[in-house]
Formats: sequence, C-alpha cells, structure tokens
Amino acid sequence: MAGLAESGSNPDVDLLYDINSLARKAPHWFDRVMEFVGEYGLLLAMVLLVLGCWWSVRRRGGEGAASGVAALVWAPLAAGLAVLVNVPIRDFVQRPRPFLDHRGLDVLVPGKTDYSFVSDHATITMAMAVALFVVDRRFGLAGIVLALFEGFCRVYMGVHYPTDVVGGFALGTAVALLLSPLAMALLTPLMKAVEGSAWGGRLVRARRGRAGDAVVSGCSAGERASAEDRDLAA
Repeated sequence: MAGLAESGSNPDVDLLYDINSLARKAPHWFDRVMEFVGEYGLLLAMVLLVLGCWWSVRRRGGEGAASGVAALVWAPLAAGLAVLVNVPIRDFVQRPRPFLDHRGLDVLVPGKTDYSFVSDHATITMAMAVALFVVDRRFGLAGIVLALFEGFCRVYMGVHYPTDVVGGFALGTAVALLLSPLAMALLTPLMKAVEGSAWGGRLVRARRGRAGDAVVSGCSAGERASAEDRDLAA
C-alpha cells in the first residue's frame, strides 16, 4: 500500500504535476493566498456557510425548524466523525505525501509528516457540504463548490494526490449521508426540546416581531367580529 503512487507514469501523478505546476508559474503573493485559503480559509468559509444556513432556517421558522437545525448540528459532527474514520484508513494505506516520492513539486506548506490518503481537508468540507445540501440546496451547492475548490487547493499546494482528494470527498459524503438517519433520530428530539425551552427557543426559531403579532391579533379579532356578525344575522 505504501507504494500506491510511487510510479510517475500514472494519471494520478501526471495530474498532480499539471495542477502543481500552476503554483510554480504563479506570483509569490498568489501562492501565499492559496496557502492560506487551502489551509484555513475554506474551512472558515464552510463554518460561516453553516451559520448562514442556520440563520435562514431560524428566521423561516415553521414546523420543520427543529429538524432543520438538527441537520445543521449534524454537519460539523459528520465532519468530525469522518476525520476519526480516516485515522485507521490512513494507518492502513500508509501513503506518503507526494513530495516525499516525487521531485520538482512546489510545496507551499512544508513540514507535513503524516500520511497522505485521504485528505482531511477534503473530507471535512465535503461532509459539511453534503449535510448542508440536505437542509437547503442553495447553501449545499455553495458548500459543494467550496469543497471542490478545497480539493483543488490541496493538490495545488503539493501536499496531496488528486486521488487523496477524491477519497476524502467519498468518505465525507458517505459519513454525512449514511449516518444521517441515526443522527437525525437523536438530534431532532433534542432540538425540539431546545425549541420549547425558555433559554434556547431563539436558537431554533426566531421570535415573531411585534408587527407579526399585531397582524395575527388583528386577524383573530376580525375573525371573532365576523363570527359575531353571523350570529346576530342568524
């Protein structure tokens, strides 16, 4: 398994060199930007995307608010669980980082000594993106785009093979989808309890504004007046 990509004549290695060659041709400042984006920026963007989706679900309210928030809680949990699943996979495959077996790569983040397959960054971002897609397709599609860009960045930086990234995408998707029913069965009742509590209700559903209350009260008063008029007419 350790020699999974020792040959430089396979498409995986060829694509690695093709993508990483862009780093060699790019300005130094652009490589520094890609280093930050690929190492930290896209992970932060995924967190902000989950928070944005939570805000949208919370403001929308409705009967599905608790299940929607439960699915969003599952997003980071799925990412963390997928990384834990990756630990024995890495130890079993024992694939060295590409820059250890192949010369001429422009490595933007030196000093990484752990195994390469599969990519944790690709796993985390795709797991969160797939979990988001279950809640809201617009946010989910945005998350998938970020995950794909994360995978590109890892190869661009010279720290992963393309198949490391594909493996991470597959692992993140599998964990997020296959364990979702169990997660929802556990988290949805918890979020419903939070929704009904005095201290946590606003985390699940936004409080109705005064204008909304006035409209509801006005409608109720109008309905009562109409009922009284019908009674008098009768």
